[in-house]
Amino acid sequence: MLEVKNLTKVYDDGTVALRDVSFSVDDGEFLGIIGLSGSGKSTLLRCINRLIEPTAGQILWDEKDITTADAAELRQIRRKIGMIFQHFNLVRRSTVINNVMAGRLGYTNTWPSLLHRFSKEDQQMAKKALEKMGITDQAHKRADELSGGQQQRVGIARALMQQPRIILADEPVASLDPVLAHSILGDLEKLNREDNITVLCSLHYLDLVQRYSTRVIGLRAGRIVYNGSKEEIQKMTDAQFKEIYGEEAQRVGGGLKGAIGG
Repeated sequence: MLEVKNLTKVYDDGTVALRDVSFSVDDGEFLGIIGLSGSGKSTLLRCINRLIEPTAGQILWDEKDITTADAAELRQIRRKIGMIFQHFNLVRRSTVINNVMAGRLGYTNTWPSLLHRFSKEDQQMAKKALEKMGITDQAHKRADELSGGQQQRVGIARALMQQPRIILADEPVASLDPVLAHSILGDLEKLNREDNITVLCSLHYLDLVQRYSTRVIGLRAGRIVYNGSKEEIQKMTDAQFKEIYGEEAQRVGGGLKGAIGG
């Protein structure tokens, strides 16, 4: 179980990104995180693996405190937490297979990995990850030759190289068209259901959240203003919707009119 307790993040310029945020995530859940741009979604995900250092509060995973872990402990913890980014975060001039192999950096010695020298076991794992994502035929292309959807699948394959128990997906389909968005989220849903990987995923639109999430939290100005099950979010009232997105927001086909989440 992942437990976030009274998490607060204040940036150096005084911006309060998270305010006393508390929630828990059971193993195997697909947690959707919704809210406007600046609501704290990205900060929350990055605090969980300490890409961003929290100002206050606790993050407990299987009763281990991530927030107080030293460098060696944090390295061990991060091995099991995969991260997927909105803009893919690939080395664009490198090959797909080398990008995927980068997911093993937390397990390998630095110098061999810098020279792209990985064990046969790691190489076989990379091939399986590419097969799982349906992009085996792209293995030796440069990452910048691929479409957006293919690049995001490379990002997921890279995360799988960590053999993760949790995947943090920060707006993974924000730059993709609706058809590709469903395809990528379908891949994450399959990993969640078949491999029991816990997924925390920030998303723009309610139709995606309703389709893929097993539970949802809504953030506004760094605070949790909504916490509901899959069934509850499918019955979300206009008042609850406006509590998350503001009075000016209107529902339009599962998305928003007048306010777009980011």
